[in-house]
Amino acid sequence: MTDTTDETESSGPGTKTILGIAAVACVACCIGPILAVLGAIAALGLVSTVFIGAAGLLVAGAAVAAFIVVRRRRRANASCSVEPEQVPVELTRNRP
Repeated sequence: MTDTTDETESSGPGTKTILGIAAVACVACCIGPILAVLGAIAALGLVSTVFIGAAGLLVAGAAVAAFIVVRRRRRANASCSVEPEQVPVELTRNRP
């Protein structure tokens, strides 16, 4: 009988095994920086949300305070300068 096995397959690990080991090594090496970048993005998102929310609250508070001040000034300045007088009213059934 003739031997049909190839010597490259029997002499060591196959190509798929080498690629699998290389992929595992790549993941092991690069997972730290990848997770660091994703964590930094999440942290910056959280920080920016907090700062933008706080800025929005400050702007809203300033707008409410300005509204209250303007309304109080308008009410304080609104005074009636006409003296009240009696007006005769006639109750009739006929309307013109």
